[in-house]
Amino acid sequence: MPRLFTAIEIPAGIGDDLAMLRGGLPGSRWISPENYHLTLRFIGDIDDAAARDIASLLDGISRAGFDLRLDGLTSFGGNKPRAIVASAAPTRALTELQAEHERLFRRMRLAPDSRKFTPHVTLARLRDSSAREVAEYLAAQPYRSAPFHVSRFVLYSSRASTGGGPYVMEAAYPLAG
Repeated sequence: MPRLFTAIEIPAGIGDDLAMLRGGLPGSRWISPENYHLTLRFIGDIDDAAARDIASLLDGISRAGFDLRLDGLTSFGGNKPRAIVASAAPTRALTELQAEHERLFRRMRLAPDSRKFTPHVTLARLRDSSAREVAEYLAAQPYRSAPFHVSRFVLYSSRASTGGGPYVMEAAYPLAG
């Protein structure tokens, strides 16, 4: 049974820049740069027939490509930080693409995503990192990527694990223009 999600790939050059931010934070498990992505919609564990239906539905999305930028590092988890992420500057095109994924999956009667869409790239998962250590790390790491063009989104599968990959690209869906 595959575990699926849709995402935007992070260009190799930006991935290399993000990889330079690795280290210096106790209790962190850094994600491999080849696994960096911006999740549009987590789908979850589904059967093969539903996976084929999803791949077919995604093929019907017709949207223009757009530019995106990663704009700063932050953490998720508040006083018990659980991840370091690079935030994506929200754009109308990104939000509309994600909303279309959500609508398609609801039509398939998949449960709605319980989390608000917060576009980001996970850089590290945290275990036993204090809020103070995370705040100090973030204060020392200003980051803003160059803009990059998003010309497609992808359907990934993953194995059940503690997160961070490995991911397999099942299909790629071009965006117009």
